[in-house]
Amino acid sequence: MNLDFTKLDGLVATVVQDHKTGRVLMVGFMNDESWKKTVETGFVTFYSRSRNKLWMKGETSGHRLVVKEISTDCDQDAVLIKVEAVGPGVCHEGYESCFFRRLDGDVWKVIEERAYDPNAVYKQ
Repeated sequence: MNLDFTKLDGLVATVVQDHKTGRVLMVGFMNDESWKKTVETGFVTFYSRSRNKLWMKGETSGHRLVVKEISTDCDQDAVLIKVEAVGPGVCHEGYESCFFRRLDGDVWKVIEERAYDPNAVYKQ
């Protein structure tokens, strides 16, 4: 169960994918502590680089990521976590996936409707 945390300042890139549809929902980073917490609890926990702390996805919104399967790459410095997403969306901007924009020529276009109102979920 060892991952290589010696690269990227002690972090591993973490790709989160819907276990049924295969859609990539988001990308985050884990340190050793958030990795262990994810494995122990069955809920995806990341390391926030901007806040310098652990955060369980859904701790504010309730939109948790339930772990279904975990894989690592050949170098063991990145992980793919297949999840069941609990809630209408994963993105803090209100979309099902953080990948809701597509490049059209030289312009990024929003390609889907919001799944929920982020202002109602993330009250200031």
